[in-house]
Amino acid sequence: MLQNVNHPARLADERGRLCALTRYDVLDTEPEPGFEKITTLVKSILDVPIVAVSLVESERQWFKSIQGLDARETPRSISFCTYTIRGRDCMVVNDACEDPRFAQNPLVVGPPFIRSYAGAPLETPEGYNVGALCAIDQRPRDFDAGQVLVLRNFSALVVEELELRQAASRDALTKLLTRRAFSKALEGVLASTVHDGGRASLAIFDLDHFKHVNDSWGHPAGDAVLKAVATTCTALKRDADIIGRLGGEEFAVLMPGLCGSAAVSAAERLRLAIEKAVAPEWPDIPFTASFGVADLDVTLESTGLWVASADSALYRAKQAGRNRVAN
Repeated sequence: MLQNVNHPARLADERGRLCALTRYDVLDTEPEPGFEKITTLVKSILDVPIVAVSLVESERQWFKSIQGLDARETPRSISFCTYTIRGRDCMVVNDACEDPRFAQNPLVVGPPFIRSYAGAPLETPEGYNVGALCAIDQRPRDFDAGQVLVLRNFSALVVEELELRQAASRDALTKLLTRRAFSKALEGVLASTVHDGGRASLAIFDLDHFKHVNDSWGHPAGDAVLKAVATTCTALKRDADIIGRLGGEEFAVLMPGLCGSAAVSAAERLRLAIEKAVAPEWPDIPFTASFGVADLDVTLESTGLWVASADSALYRAKQAGRNRVAN
């Protein structure tokens, strides 16, 4: 997989990075063979006692796979990997006791007594570092250029595993997130946004009179319209936005960092684009969409309440004549 090094701003975009991690829907899942195979191979090739696939959240690093240590997570504040994700290159620490960043680190002065570390960032195709593949030794050592290259190559394989895993959560027709995967992303954004005191909005929309499209032109035409809508929305969305197909002709857009008039304006841009879109091979089929937008409010204690709020706004848009945005 080619890594994207053309977006230096991604390194400073922590909210976008956390959203990229959330989209993988991998945190707190069970061990999986693809990741276990990678850490086992790296442990053998580099001859180190500890290897981990570390995914860095806002407050912790969580290990999707770890060899040589009985742990599932540590606080981010003491993790080596939180330094690794700040750059594009591998980070190498030959002797942690001689490094002022880590000399008094609890993981250095206490178990597992880290002395040397090499970490390769897990860089997504969009340029976000969601974690690191790290090799750890309990004695000082130099990691030579060949070993660093091995680590870098295997880190790309970890990202490929994450991408393949995510692909299984994609709707076969539109390539958008499935309802289940979108719900997971919604839970993650709800938790992180409320914790950080940030902003987010949810837009739910469906296609107006879509049954008429299927009845008049047939289901192949309906599928073409659905794909055209998905393509249109994907082209307009921000990097941080998450789009899912909830089922049938119903879609949802999660907009971290937006609320109020900004979120309504974003939904209006999507609505206008859908109205102007054309389904390939079916250029004569007109289609529009109605949108309901709901800001994340501190009183919303569950994703269900958030979705219900957006659904209520969608109902108002339909009652007002369709092909419009309501909040």
